[in-house]
Amino acid sequence: MTVGGAIRARWGRTGRAARWTAAGSAVALAAGAAVWGAAAGEPPRVRTVDQRVQVVDGPHDDQRVTLDTTFYKPVGRAKAPAIMLGHGFGGDKHDVAGDARALARAGYAVLTWTARGFGASTGQIALDSPDYEVKDARQLIDWLAKRPDVQLDGPGDPRVGMTGESYGGAIALMTAAYDRRVDAIAPEITWNSLPDVLFPDAAGAGAGKGVFKKLWAGVFFTSGSRGAGCGRFLPSLCAMYQKVAEQGAPTEDAIATLRRSSPASVTDRIKVPTLLVQGQSDSLFPLDQADANARAIARNGAPVSVVWYQGGHDGGDPETGRVRGLVRDFFDARLRHGTASGTRFTVTRAGGLDSSTQKVVVQEAKARTYPGLSGDPQHLPLDGAEQTIHNPAGGSPAAVSALPGLGALGSLGSLGAAGGGLPADMPGQTATFDTRPLDHSLRLTGAATVRLHVAENGATGEGGPLFAKLYDVPPDGPAAPARRIAAPFRVTGGDVTVTLPAMDHRFDRGHRLRLVIATTDMGFATPPQPAAYQVRAVSGLTVPTDPSLVTAPAPIPTWVWILPLAGLAVAAALLLGVRRARPRERDTDVPLEITGLTKAYRNGHLAVADLSFRVEKGQVLGLLGPNGAGKTTTLRMLMGLIHPDAGEIRIFGHRVTPGAPVLARLGSFVEGPGFLPHLSGRDNLDLYWRATGRPADEAHMDEALAIAGLGPALDRAVRTYSQGMRQRLAIAQAMLGLPDLLVLDEPTNGLDPPQIREMREVLVRYAAAGRTVIVSSHLLAEVEQTCTHAVVMAGGRRVAAGPVADIVGSGRRLEDAFLEIIGENPMTARETTT
Repeated sequence: MTVGGAIRARWGRTGRAARWTAAGSAVALAAGAAVWGAAAGEPPRVRTVDQRVQVVDGPHDDQRVTLDTTFYKPVGRAKAPAIMLGHGFGGDKHDVAGDARALARAGYAVLTWTARGFGASTGQIALDSPDYEVKDARQLIDWLAKRPDVQLDGPGDPRVGMTGESYGGAIALMTAAYDRRVDAIAPEITWNSLPDVLFPDAAGAGAGKGVFKKLWAGVFFTSGSRGAGCGRFLPSLCAMYQKVAEQGAPTEDAIATLRRSSPASVTDRIKVPTLLVQGQSDSLFPLDQADANARAIARNGAPVSVVWYQGGHDGGDPETGRVRGLVRDFFDARLRHGTASGTRFTVTRAGGLDSSTQKVVVQEAKARTYPGLSGDPQHLPLDGAEQTIHNPAGGSPAAVSALPGLGALGSLGSLGAAGGGLPADMPGQTATFDTRPLDHSLRLTGAATVRLHVAENGATGEGGPLFAKLYDVPPDGPAAPARRIAAPFRVTGGDVTVTLPAMDHRFDRGHRLRLVIATTDMGFATPPQPAAYQVRAVSGLTVPTDPSLVTAPAPIPTWVWILPLAGLAVAAALLLGVRRARPRERDTDVPLEITGLTKAYRNGHLAVADLSFRVEKGQVLGLLGPNGAGKTTTLRMLMGLIHPDAGEIRIFGHRVTPGAPVLARLGSFVEGPGFLPHLSGRDNLDLYWRATGRPADEAHMDEALAIAGLGPALDRAVRTYSQGMRQRLAIAQAMLGLPDLLVLDEPTNGLDPPQIREMREVLVRYAAAGRTVIVSSHLLAEVEQTCTHAVVMAGGRRVAAGPVADIVGSGRRLEDAFLEIIGENPMTARETTT
């Protein structure tokens, strides 16, 4: 059963169907693309064996359960290490079939199974209990030891690794604690302590005082049910949940039961190499759960590596393939080669959007040691007097930090936070304390802490819960959650040390960190009685950092490095041309004249056919036409980047050839911005101008920067820019030196309406100063509102040219005129000149 019985979503780059399930696999591994790294070409076929395996479990070994299993035979190997691949809560073995096939193609024997109580398996759900699910897994290892294609370390001892997400990750940890035959584990987005997860209490108030995570708990238990109640659970678990849900707090029995199903109870037994993968967008099992597992297992002397990635139970996972690669590399090293990586800590960071692909740019920062959540602390003073906040009667309306499935809004670092879109806090319910603006950028890696003084003045006097959150406050925009996760703590009266949610987040120079203390949160149970609290910050904010993390440069796509190099080459040619003797042609006042221009490609496609038009000073000319009309090919020939087959182009009377000196009077932006992603926007502009060899004072850099309007972002790496930011930077680059002829290809792509209006005004002002602008566009309204003249192209030919007002005609819009001109078949459009 999925969350709510039917919630499905698609996340990440693989386009795989992802099953949203309770407490288990919010992003369950579904069959589909082979994200573990299938070989190129036709993938080899994988042979499978479907079998119902009978097991015996229960506290007294008195229950017989049938498990639905599939065994994937290793491709290309007679014997191979085995990997047991568990599924998420609410799922079954079919959810991980695609990953199992990919691992089998990589030469592993793979066993998937549907856990008891789910799918076609019998039995009842016991939450990865040692008496039930762990016993089942141990008997599956017995079954693997009898397979002829599984490598053995000894009689009855297969070489085996275990992995899986959430529910499947916890069974890997628990089985490794109870069965020494497990050789390596790679649990993902799973728990350390279920009591701490479902009843978190940062103040340590103890059993019966934890803050009930009611929303996730409800999803967790109801998704394991069939019909009313929670019938697929063991009756004792069902009764436990119902009692806790009624009173909104845990009982001693509930704490004890959940502790038995928690790796925290047995981590002292886990002594095998471990890779812990935890999501940064996870309000169910936050990063502190992986941290607790890592510290406990490391104390046993076992090698532990930790990965924080850009996903989790709340969704928003743009890097599933990357995680699969890390897990497979781990098993390759541990199960096949007996080696270890020098990296103990990996953090993936979403740096922005690739403007050409619109995909999130994700980088890995690595360190040789795992620092935990306290790291290398920096202390930041907090401003703000004592404040009174109120818990409303009934606890409603409640603030929204995270909801199952909606944490994806904050999963992309600054991108997601800025666009979160959910109402985070309610008036009168929050106290806020700000740091001073940062004089340098700060990367928080870990869990920040603060000491508060809280006094209650309410109806109960028992001490209700409060919720701590961290915001990022830019100097010129609204505050946004650094992560959409809240840390609950109970008011005990007096001073209390609060640990905020763990995260990896960059706060830019000039930004402030804002501590928010709220009385309500939709994900948690809060008292129905009204109450008031006085909150004061006793200390500043202690922010952990990890200077040892080193970010490797992201692989630079070909389009990124070819375009800048091409630009430098053109600039060098321009420099040489400028220094050559003045050409024989004489200057004219005509900025651009194209005559008989023709270009055909090798496949026979006629991109431009006998094109002629002329542009005068002070004009803003729109080169208008549908996709494929030949606009970009024309502009590339105009820039000297490709050779025409016939015809010529003259700029101010000089014929355009590659490296022609007259190109120094041309500023252009064609086929998307190409920048060096590791440099800042300012450095990119500076590098481009220096490559031209022209004096710095001729760049008019200040005017260009004003046009870009990027503010503090100019000093950030371009890889962190959105498409619109790159577009504005590219237009500013084209305007460096205030060229006499400015050529822009689709300049408004990625800009929002206010930015489009500003761009329109910039172009009109630019031409009014006696210069000339050519704008290529397929947006009729933009040409109509921005341009004085237009050339309409279709099928590579000019079908109309002249002032926009004349082309439009009295009482018509350009759209109507355009459609009439090109007709239904652009290749047969009639010639119209006014």
